[in-house]
Amino acid sequence: MKVIVIGGVAAGMSAASKIKRLDYSSQVTVYERGSDISYGACGMPYMISGVIDSPETLVVRKKEDFEKMDINIKLQNEVIAVDEGTKTVTVKDNVTGQVFADCYDKLVITTGASPILPPIKNIGLEGVFVLSSLNDGRILREKLQDKNIKNVIIVGAGFIGVELCEAMREINKEVTLIEFKNQILPNFDKDVVAQLQDELKRNYVDVRLSEKVVSFEGSSRVQKVITDKNRYVADCVIMCVGVKPNTDFLKSTGIELLTNGAIKVDKHMQTSIKDIYAAGDCSSVYHKVLDDLNRYIPLGTNANKQGRIAGEVVLGKNSKFDSSLGTSMIKVCDMEGAKTGISEAEAILSNFDYKAVTITSLNHAVYYPDSSKITIKLVYDKKTKMILGAQIVGEKDCAIRIDVFAVAIHTGMTTDEFAMLDFGYSPPFSGVWDAMHIAANQAK
Repeated sequence: MKVIVIGGVAAGMSAASKIKRLDYSSQVTVYERGSDISYGACGMPYMISGVIDSPETLVVRKKEDFEKMDINIKLQNEVIAVDEGTKTVTVKDNVTGQVFADCYDKLVITTGASPILPPIKNIGLEGVFVLSSLNDGRILREKLQDKNIKNVIIVGAGFIGVELCEAMREINKEVTLIEFKNQILPNFDKDVVAQLQDELKRNYVDVRLSEKVVSFEGSSRVQKVITDKNRYVADCVIMCVGVKPNTDFLKSTGIELLTNGAIKVDKHMQTSIKDIYAAGDCSSVYHKVLDDLNRYIPLGTNANKQGRIAGEVVLGKNSKFDSSLGTSMIKVCDMEGAKTGISEAEAILSNFDYKAVTITSLNHAVYYPDSSKITIKLVYDKKTKMILGAQIVGEKDCAIRIDVFAVAIHTGMTTDEFAMLDFGYSPPFSGVWDAMHIAANQAK
């Protein structure tokens, strides 16, 4: 069987590796338009700050490692068209310019996503950057070593934008964060992330909310950022306003897409076309709480799992991915934040009959030195008390607790059941009633 995988980062290499492990006789070719494969993109803000030594440290496995598995890796080769009728792909070699065709029995699309670049005047000026690929990270890291770059403007306060604020402070840049919405981290509830916003400000990040960037100014290089409210001096701008799936090359096919361009897949990663599968940031995902197949949740955790499932299904297994809760976490200077399931805002949008409770407790026993506060917000079904979502913020030892709530939501646990779970206890690690217990006990 001949399998073509389009895209060679998280989902693509997970799929390719799984196929070869299950059936070594399969012929697997990976076409990747970039020059890197199998790297941890989520680590790039920490690589830019110097916490992680070099871009190459983020590479999980090299091209040669996959070639030893008899996977044919074609870097800087971009698939520009798919013909589902003849089961062929059209490929452009981005080095030589050569265009050629290749055929497949099964096709796995894992092309990921690219940064959204809004139609802002003069956005093409030198000094305006994005951070998506490993090569983006290399370029940005090198440019920021220039001591003449002092004022950095970050546009967009999602995960990457907020993490880059800390990275910029680590390398002694003056940072302004501009966000169109009225809060940072829009996937969280506003009342929860207020503490994280304050943490950014304590670390000398100028946070500007409810502000829209309308243009950039400069002769050949960006010098100012103009918003609907202010003007900012800028030596460097990093655009972090979101991502869009890399699926433009599929518009002439019969593959069904969401309105944002993500490929619609079922729980088995199957697209609307037989023998074509999709996974990762270019595809939809099933959200367990919302019971919805058509959600777009571009997270590395989802991509790796979806890629693995796609590899199994290609070989005839009845595997499925039906456990996504959008679980995520973030470090914000000396604080942490985490979320799983749905927020209160999402519960309202989806017409849940819900209740919510927020508590603040300590990360360990009050009498043990250096305790710190943890805030937990639970969203739960009003009638059944089944947990629908959890959010946590605190100074330390809080983010990893979100995994316990993820298990609880996945298994359909109620707040009453959760409140009596037998957690481990020792004064350096928790109170006899952990903060998670306390939150569940407050649910009435």
